Amino acid sequence: MKKTKWGLFIEKGRMVIGSVVVCLFICTLVLYFESPGTIQPFLDENNEVIEESISEKIFININGVKQGMFIKGKSVKNPVLLFIHGGPGMPEYFLAEKYSKDLEEHFIVCYWEQRGVGLSYNTSVCNASITLKQLLNDTIQVTNYIRQRFNQDKIYLMGHSWGSFLGIQVSASNPELYHAYIGIGQVVNMIESEKLAYQYMIDFYKENNNLSMVSKLEKFPVMESEKVVYSFFASSLRDEAMHKAGIGTMRNMKSVITGIFFPVMQCQGYTLSEKINIWRGKANLNKNSNLSSEMLAIDLTSKIPKINIPVYFISGGYDYTVNYSLSKKYYESLDAPIKGFYTFKNSAHSPLFEEPEKFISIMTEDILNQTSNYSDD
Repeated sequence: MKKTKWGLFIEKGRMVIGSVVVCLFICTLVLYFESPGTIQPFLDENNEVIEESISEKIFININGVKQGMFIKGKSVKNPVLLFIHGGPGMPEYFLAEKYSKDLEEHFIVCYWEQRGVGLSYNTSVCNASITLKQLLNDTIQVTNYIRQRFNQDKIYLMGHSWGSFLGIQVSASNPELYHAYIGIGQVVNMIESEKLAYQYMIDFYKENNNLSMVSKLEKFPVMESEKVVYSFFASSLRDEAMHKAGIGTMRNMKSVITGIFFPVMQCQGYTLSEKINIWRGKANLNKNSNLSSEMLAIDLTSKIPKINIPVYFISGGYDYTVNYSLSKKYYESLDAPIKGFYTFKNSAHSPLFEEPEKFISIMTEDILNQTSNYSDD
């Protein structure tokens, strides 16, 4: 019997739907096997676990909330480094695993995932509890946990992006807990930073004759008011325009899909549900918290003019996510017993991942020795 055009259309539709279902099933299966939720131990040349190394994924109670972290290091005798991730709400362990494993040769690195996000995502966590004040307090409690666990009076504190906004405040108020503070993509005054980024992108896309992007950006005239600046900061357009201009997360990262989403989903340290929770936590913070607006409202230049421990700023020369020139200007005015500023000329917002060899050299040769021989000064 000859099929009608409608019958052929239905048959083709069923074939397409069937193909999509099969593809989704295969993708889900691959993701499942790529998501064991475990991390590999450090092995020697005989494929045996290195004595006194540590490679753990743990959950502990921090101020009444179950929070997760990865702890990795070649030797438990090494100094401890607490890494405070960016965002707000974007864990970075998956990037460290991909780009900067050498840090674990020299430190016990604690990749804590903040309240309400990543490993620490929990639907029972009240959004009202995810405040700047609470996260600062959580940072101190995590610090004390790892100090006690590894029997070290002081540790190193490193903050990246949003994490630098937390880290510099904690190190200023609790210098007795830390050997030194390291700020990567150091937040200073995000209102001014966003205005500078916006103007850079308008000029960049005009020079490259991308009038379509210019038109999109001009719908967010961030020079008008702080309210409009926040609208631009929270928009997906900001991420798209920054990454295509090479001033986003990394100089060579042109898309958050290929540069962030895929690496998260490929990271074997997370279970499939934990990977999903990374995005659930991030979306929840974007929608229901005031963390970004609090960061935009504070100028650290006047709030923290002095820190009583060594301070090191590491910035990418192409960083407009957190403006490089503002970080440099703040560094110059900041009073600290030892300080160093390091420009990574081939990097945007993540020099620790973009130029890892230079980053490790600075960490081991300057910061561990509390000198600033390789500083730009």
